[in-house]
Amino acid sequence: MAVHPRGGAKARVLTVVLALLAVQLGSLLAPAYACGCGAVIPGAQQNVAVDREVSVVRWDGRQEQIVMRLTVAGDAERAAWIMPVPARATVRLGDPALFDELDRTTAPVHRDRYHFWPEDGDWPLVSGNGAGGPPPPGAGPGAPGVGVVGRQRLGPFDVARLTARDPDALGNWLGANGFTLPARLESELRPYVDRRWEYVAVRLTPETAGIPLGGVLDPLHLTFAADEPVYPMRLSRQAATSQSLGLYVLAAHRMEPESSIGGARPRVVYAGRVSARSGPLAELAAGTPFLTAIGQEFPRPAAISGDHVLRRAPADTPFQQVIYEDHLRTAVGIPAWLLTVVGGLAAAVTAATVIFVRRSRQRSLPLPPDAPPLPPHAPGPID
Repeated sequence: MAVHPRGGAKARVLTVVLALLAVQLGSLLAPAYACGCGAVIPGAQQNVAVDREVSVVRWDGRQEQIVMRLTVAGDAERAAWIMPVPARATVRLGDPALFDELDRTTAPVHRDRYHFWPEDGDWPLVSGNGAGGPPPPGAGPGAPGVGVVGRQRLGPFDVARLTARDPDALGNWLGANGFTLPARLESELRPYVDRRWEYVAVRLTPETAGIPLGGVLDPLHLTFAADEPVYPMRLSRQAATSQSLGLYVLAAHRMEPESSIGGARPRVVYAGRVSARSGPLAELAAGTPFLTAIGQEFPRPAAISGDHVLRRAPADTPFQQVIYEDHLRTAVGIPAWLLTVVGGLAAAVTAATVIFVRRSRQRSLPLPPDAPPLPPHAPGPID
């Protein structure tokens, strides 16, 4: 839209006002970033986003372990991450190599598949630009109402394990440590307070002062008692955009979520027994040898109804994704269909030529001297 010179100044002022209003609304509507495992709160006037989250749940019938790794971006030099847990948790750094092994173990199998007739992309049916399609998660005093049951430094993390009798108490503790508890997050914490869950609160700070948080953070490994395997998801209700869940589950058998909790139907992308004999995956899978990888989409995060409770699947059926690489069948570098068509045409032409030549020779042969005369209606020999 064109702006007249006399209205240029007013238009620029209006643009600045609208931009400032958008910033203020953004701070009110999305003050924290929700991820499947909890919520991330940036410092004042700063932004942080979790670009990717990968989590592993291990459950042996009595104890649950969650190993999670976040990839963050933004301009925040510090942030707080909060995760509710059903019982007293111990926290330590995880092994980054665990996720590399999981990627290799659950990667789709690539297999070649050949077709005879040309398909889209094969000559002469080439179309588009030739681009391929997309490839087939020391303790000190706390604020009133909060019990700080442990505090420790783990790499770039300042980890506090808290008990809170109400969300206000947790907000007070966050405030004392330089963070503001968003109102929406406070309301989402109420069900955990009612069930007397505890919290793991982590201050994320870069190892070099003055540099914003960014990149892949060191994994955190949480361990706590559990009557059933549960993966906290309720805090993701506050997310303003659609959410994706990627979860690895280690247990004695194949596992599945009890329900979709307001998202799309969960899908299993891998199921099978861990074959590794050494390394971080083999160590974590000891006693829980069956690995299930689950993916799920949440187009409307506000519809999330609770946490994921995991249960044993009806059968330990193995599953692995297969990506087929389609190839046109060839012979000596030439499409087999083309050789067949050309060969068939050549054979047909040859056969027709032979028949024509034979008939021509038969018609051109002279009659023997003692041959009876031809009937009047019969054609005579060709001279």
